[in-house]
Amino acid sequence: MTAGAAGEGVPNEGLSPVTPDVSNEGLSPVTKAGNDAPIGVFDSGLGGLTVLREIHRLLPCENLVYFGDSGRTPYGTKSQETVLRYTLQDVNFLLSKGVKAIVIACNTASACSLDTVRQTYGLPVIEVVEPGSAAAVAATKTGRIGVIGTPATIGSEVYKRAIDRAASAAGRTDVNYFGVPCPLFVSLAEEGWWDNDVARLTARKYLEPLKDAGIDTLVLGCTHYPLLTPAISRVMGRRVKLINSASVVAAAVQNVLRERGLLRDAENADNATVRFFTSDSADKFRALGSKFLAGSVEHVERVDIEQF
Repeated sequence: MTAGAAGEGVPNEGLSPVTPDVSNEGLSPVTKAGNDAPIGVFDSGLGGLTVLREIHRLLPCENLVYFGDSGRTPYGTKSQETVLRYTLQDVNFLLSKGVKAIVIACNTASACSLDTVRQTYGLPVIEVVEPGSAAAVAATKTGRIGVIGTPATIGSEVYKRAIDRAASAAGRTDVNYFGVPCPLFVSLAEEGWWDNDVARLTARKYLEPLKDAGIDTLVLGCTHYPLLTPAISRVMGRRVKLINSASVVAAAVQNVLRERGLLRDAENADNATVRFFTSDSADKFRALGSKFLAGSVEHVERVDIEQF
């Protein structure tokens, strides 16, 4: 995937130059910009690229704007009040780009801020917890589901409640939840230490309780964690299914946009654009983003997120 920052006009596998931002002028981005407006995706750093990649794969005709708040990562060790403030700033930044929908590609932000975001802004908001929980319940054979996430996500028990709801909806009474916080995983992912000795030793330390619990399904309850899949898989073994919510979130985005009549025409894939923004080093984001997306992230723009 090749992409450009605002106004750079960098091709993305044949994609056209980015068009100017659409001014909201006090109106909802949906009202002002319509179907051609981009989908906004944000995360505390690089992790949300796992979600962006799947959205781009499923909906190649859609314009996308990604913001990674690497300058303030991790969110998972911050207070709920701080996470809420960060989240609202992230959303406000994406609104300044005229987005038609928001994807909260951060489990911690979803856990701490989802209700407030949905009540505050007049556009579709898609999150990652419910889709991942439903996928885990559908996947488990023994009913023993583990969830790893940041301290804030695990401490909120948002996944426990979501898994309980999914199990109830599926008519299952055999589902048990086991949550373990893995705070260092985000830092490892942001450093690009995805499958080295440090990553493997850290994974072994964190995941031992889940191995002892005999889980057969493990939810990667932070969008950074799929970057560490090789290290996690080595520890958990082949019999444990890893749930990466990115693909089901992409499907949820498609469904919401279809229901709202906001899908972009399929024939527009050749002129779709993807733009990247970060609150930290653009060079570092470009290098690690290109590595993960298996393509060139040619241009990344640094943003002073505190201005939003």
